[in-house]
Amino acid sequence: MAEEIKKEVKPDGAKAFWVVFKMLLGLAFLALGALALYQWRGELLIVVRGCIGLFLILAGMITLAIAKE
Repeated sequence: MAEEIKKEVKPDGAKAFWVVFKMLLGLAFLALGALALYQWRGELLIVVRGCIGLFLILAGMITLAIAKE
């Protein structure tokens, strides 16, 4: 086609507001999550240490299942 139809992009104020709102909300959740990890780092380490054994058992089962084939 010789002529191309160009559409003008008009900024939608409400859409831009919601994008900014969602970005700020996401940053707030990230900050609260980081604060929670910092505050309860001792308890988090206990949970991680408790899960190491279960993780190794699961890894061993998956390895055996793959080796069986």
